[in-house]
Parts: sequence; C-alpha cells; structure tokens
Amino acid sequence: MGCAGSTPAKGDGNVKKIRKPKPWKHPQPITKSQLEQMREEFWDTAPHYGGSKEIWDALKAATKQDLTFAQAIVDSAGVIVQSADLTICYDERGAKYELPKYVLSEPTNLIQES
Repeated sequence: MGCAGSTPAKGDGNVKKIRKPKPWKHPQPITKSQLEQMREEFWDTAPHYGGSKEIWDALKAATKQDLTFAQAIVDSAGVIVQSADLTICYDERGAKYELPKYVLSEPTNLIQES
C-alpha cells in the first residue's frame, strides 16, 4: 500500500487510461440497425467465450458511457486494461476479454438510414 501521493510503477497494467478507439472502416458499408444487431449478437454470446459474466457486463456498460464513467466502471470491476481502447482486457484471475471495434465505436462508413 503506497502513500496517497505515490505514483504507480510503470509496469502496472491496472492504471492504463482508456481512450476512444481509432477510426475504423467496416468491410462493407452498414446501417446503424445492422451495427446494433452485430453488437447485440456479440454481447449475447460473449460470456460463452470464457471469463466472468460480471466482467463482461462491466465491459458492456463501459462501452456505452463517456470515457470518464467508462474508466470508473472498469476500475471498480477490477478490469486490467491491456489496450487503451478496451479491445484487449483481463480480469484479476488472468482471463482474457477481447472486444471487437464495432462494440466500441461506429465505423467511418456507416450508412444513414432513411
């Protein structure tokens, strides 16, 4: 336990600040409803890939918030952020959680629905 004024060691993965993902492009232009369907399917199946349902739920909640609130969610859930854009995270037991870009942000070639 360190002093209130101490700084964490550089190798400590628990303190990595999250950031917005870099812009990305889907292989084919998609609509907002197609994107939402892809996200829904991912979150419905994610717990079956392993890890804790509670961590998956925390990651899902974090993806729907602004960066400050998302940081608070991952910190309080004990998520170890490997990639600052949340694409790769771990829990305290070492289970790996990989998030596709489409659950983190919208593609640059999103089609506006009429």
